[in-house]
Amino acid sequence: MDTQYFVDPLRTSGRSLRPSSIFGAVTVPPEVVQLHKGNDAYRSLSTASNPHWMQSIPDNTSLTSISIPENFGPSADTLTAQLNTGIRAFDIRLRINEGNTFTVHHGAIYQNANFDDVLNKWDVFLTAHPSEALLVRIRHECTGEGLSCSDDSGQKSFVDIFDQYRDSSPAAQRIWWRESTDRDNAAPVPTLGVVRGKAVLMVINEKFGGRAYEYGLAQFSEWNHGSSKFVQDSYTVPTIFNIPKKHDEVRSFLDSTNTGNQSAIYVNFCSGASAGAYPYTVAGGSPGIQGVNPFLLDYLNQGTEVHRTGVMFMDFPGGWAH
Repeated sequence: MDTQYFVDPLRTSGRSLRPSSIFGAVTVPPEVVQLHKGNDAYRSLSTASNPHWMQSIPDNTSLTSISIPENFGPSADTLTAQLNTGIRAFDIRLRINEGNTFTVHHGAIYQNANFDDVLNKWDVFLTAHPSEALLVRIRHECTGEGLSCSDDSGQKSFVDIFDQYRDSSPAAQRIWWRESTDRDNAAPVPTLGVVRGKAVLMVINEKFGGRAYEYGLAQFSEWNHGSSKFVQDSYTVPTIFNIPKKHDEVRSFLDSTNTGNQSAIYVNFCSGASAGAYPYTVAGGSPGIQGVNPFLLDYLNQGTEVHRTGVMFMDFPGGWAH
């Protein structure tokens, strides 16, 4: 088996760690890992500083061997802090705005960021820390239905606007790994050395599901809004009493990631919500019900042999995931 790189702030005891690393759930060197109980870690603002944790990973390491921490739905105000604490994967959901531009949304909620803001902050960070690489999932967020947002009318198509950013934004031109942003040719999973200082597009998802053209990595050809071969995204948690089921889904997929196809990247969504279970409750829990984030931290600290976690998308990851 190839060496796995798990620079891991998720794990605090170190009992079963093997060299490996996390896209989404940031890995940190052992000397900077601090002990946290699950709930304390969830509720903390991280003071960790891990801006270049990838620099010790050999260039010939495939991204499939790196465990990567991610934060779901970043805002402009917190993006730089997330990068500095170690987050390296991002789920960016975009609304078509007037002037053929994108704004960042989660459902109908504007995340206080435009796409230019995100690109510029990534650019500043990667310029200052060229040893690092980012993984990005982009989704056309607005369906115009229910609690979703609606796009401004009379604009270009979503993919045409994406290409416009790719080709005309100075920040985008510097940071995108171009092979992953080709509309007609999906890219293989690269090694870290190839994409240091770059952002790798995993997939662009259409607003009603499915993959937009061939953008991203070839292995994600079946990735839609829900779960697929390499993705766990059981998002709906009907009530707080269904949070334990979400525990099981996250844990089961984590186990599959650990023992699964070593040439593939696995993506595990730890977030969930509904009208009966708000995102912060699913993540952090409620009296008598453990949230997904502290559950995951406790699970990884039990001595479970976890060699890699893949990309883990979390709401409100807190200090423990950085």
